Amino acid sequence: MQVRRKAARESSDPYYDLFDDWDLIISSFLSQYGLRIRTKEFESVSWDEFKALLAGLSPDTALGRVVAIRSEKDKDVIKHFTVDQRRIYDAWQARQVKEMPRATFEKEMAGLEKMLAALCG
Repeated sequence: MQVRRKAARESSDPYYDLFDDWDLIISSFLSQYGLRIRTKEFESVSWDEFKALLAGLSPDTALGRVVAIRSEKDKDVIKHFTVDQRRIYDAWQARQVKEMPRATFEKEMAGLEKMLAALCG
């Protein structure tokens, strides 16, 4: 059985992935909020608070810049992307059509649950 990749990594924003963009999320939390995610202090942050902080990230963060590229719809803007911007855009578009095997989905979800348990205590 195949599971759509989006369902496996569902977020409120269809232009980032909690797993693959984790480093961007860490960097963005540090730059915008001054919060280090991998600290004892951050363990007290609830999942709802984490989601709110994530949703509040500005376009001036690492994740915000990548999301802006991935979500661009203006064909003229896309046509003038740099090589790096085009790589980011094309990679995101390509991944939207891929499917994930059920076993991989379950393994990644278990990993996410473990990570969240460590973050939320």
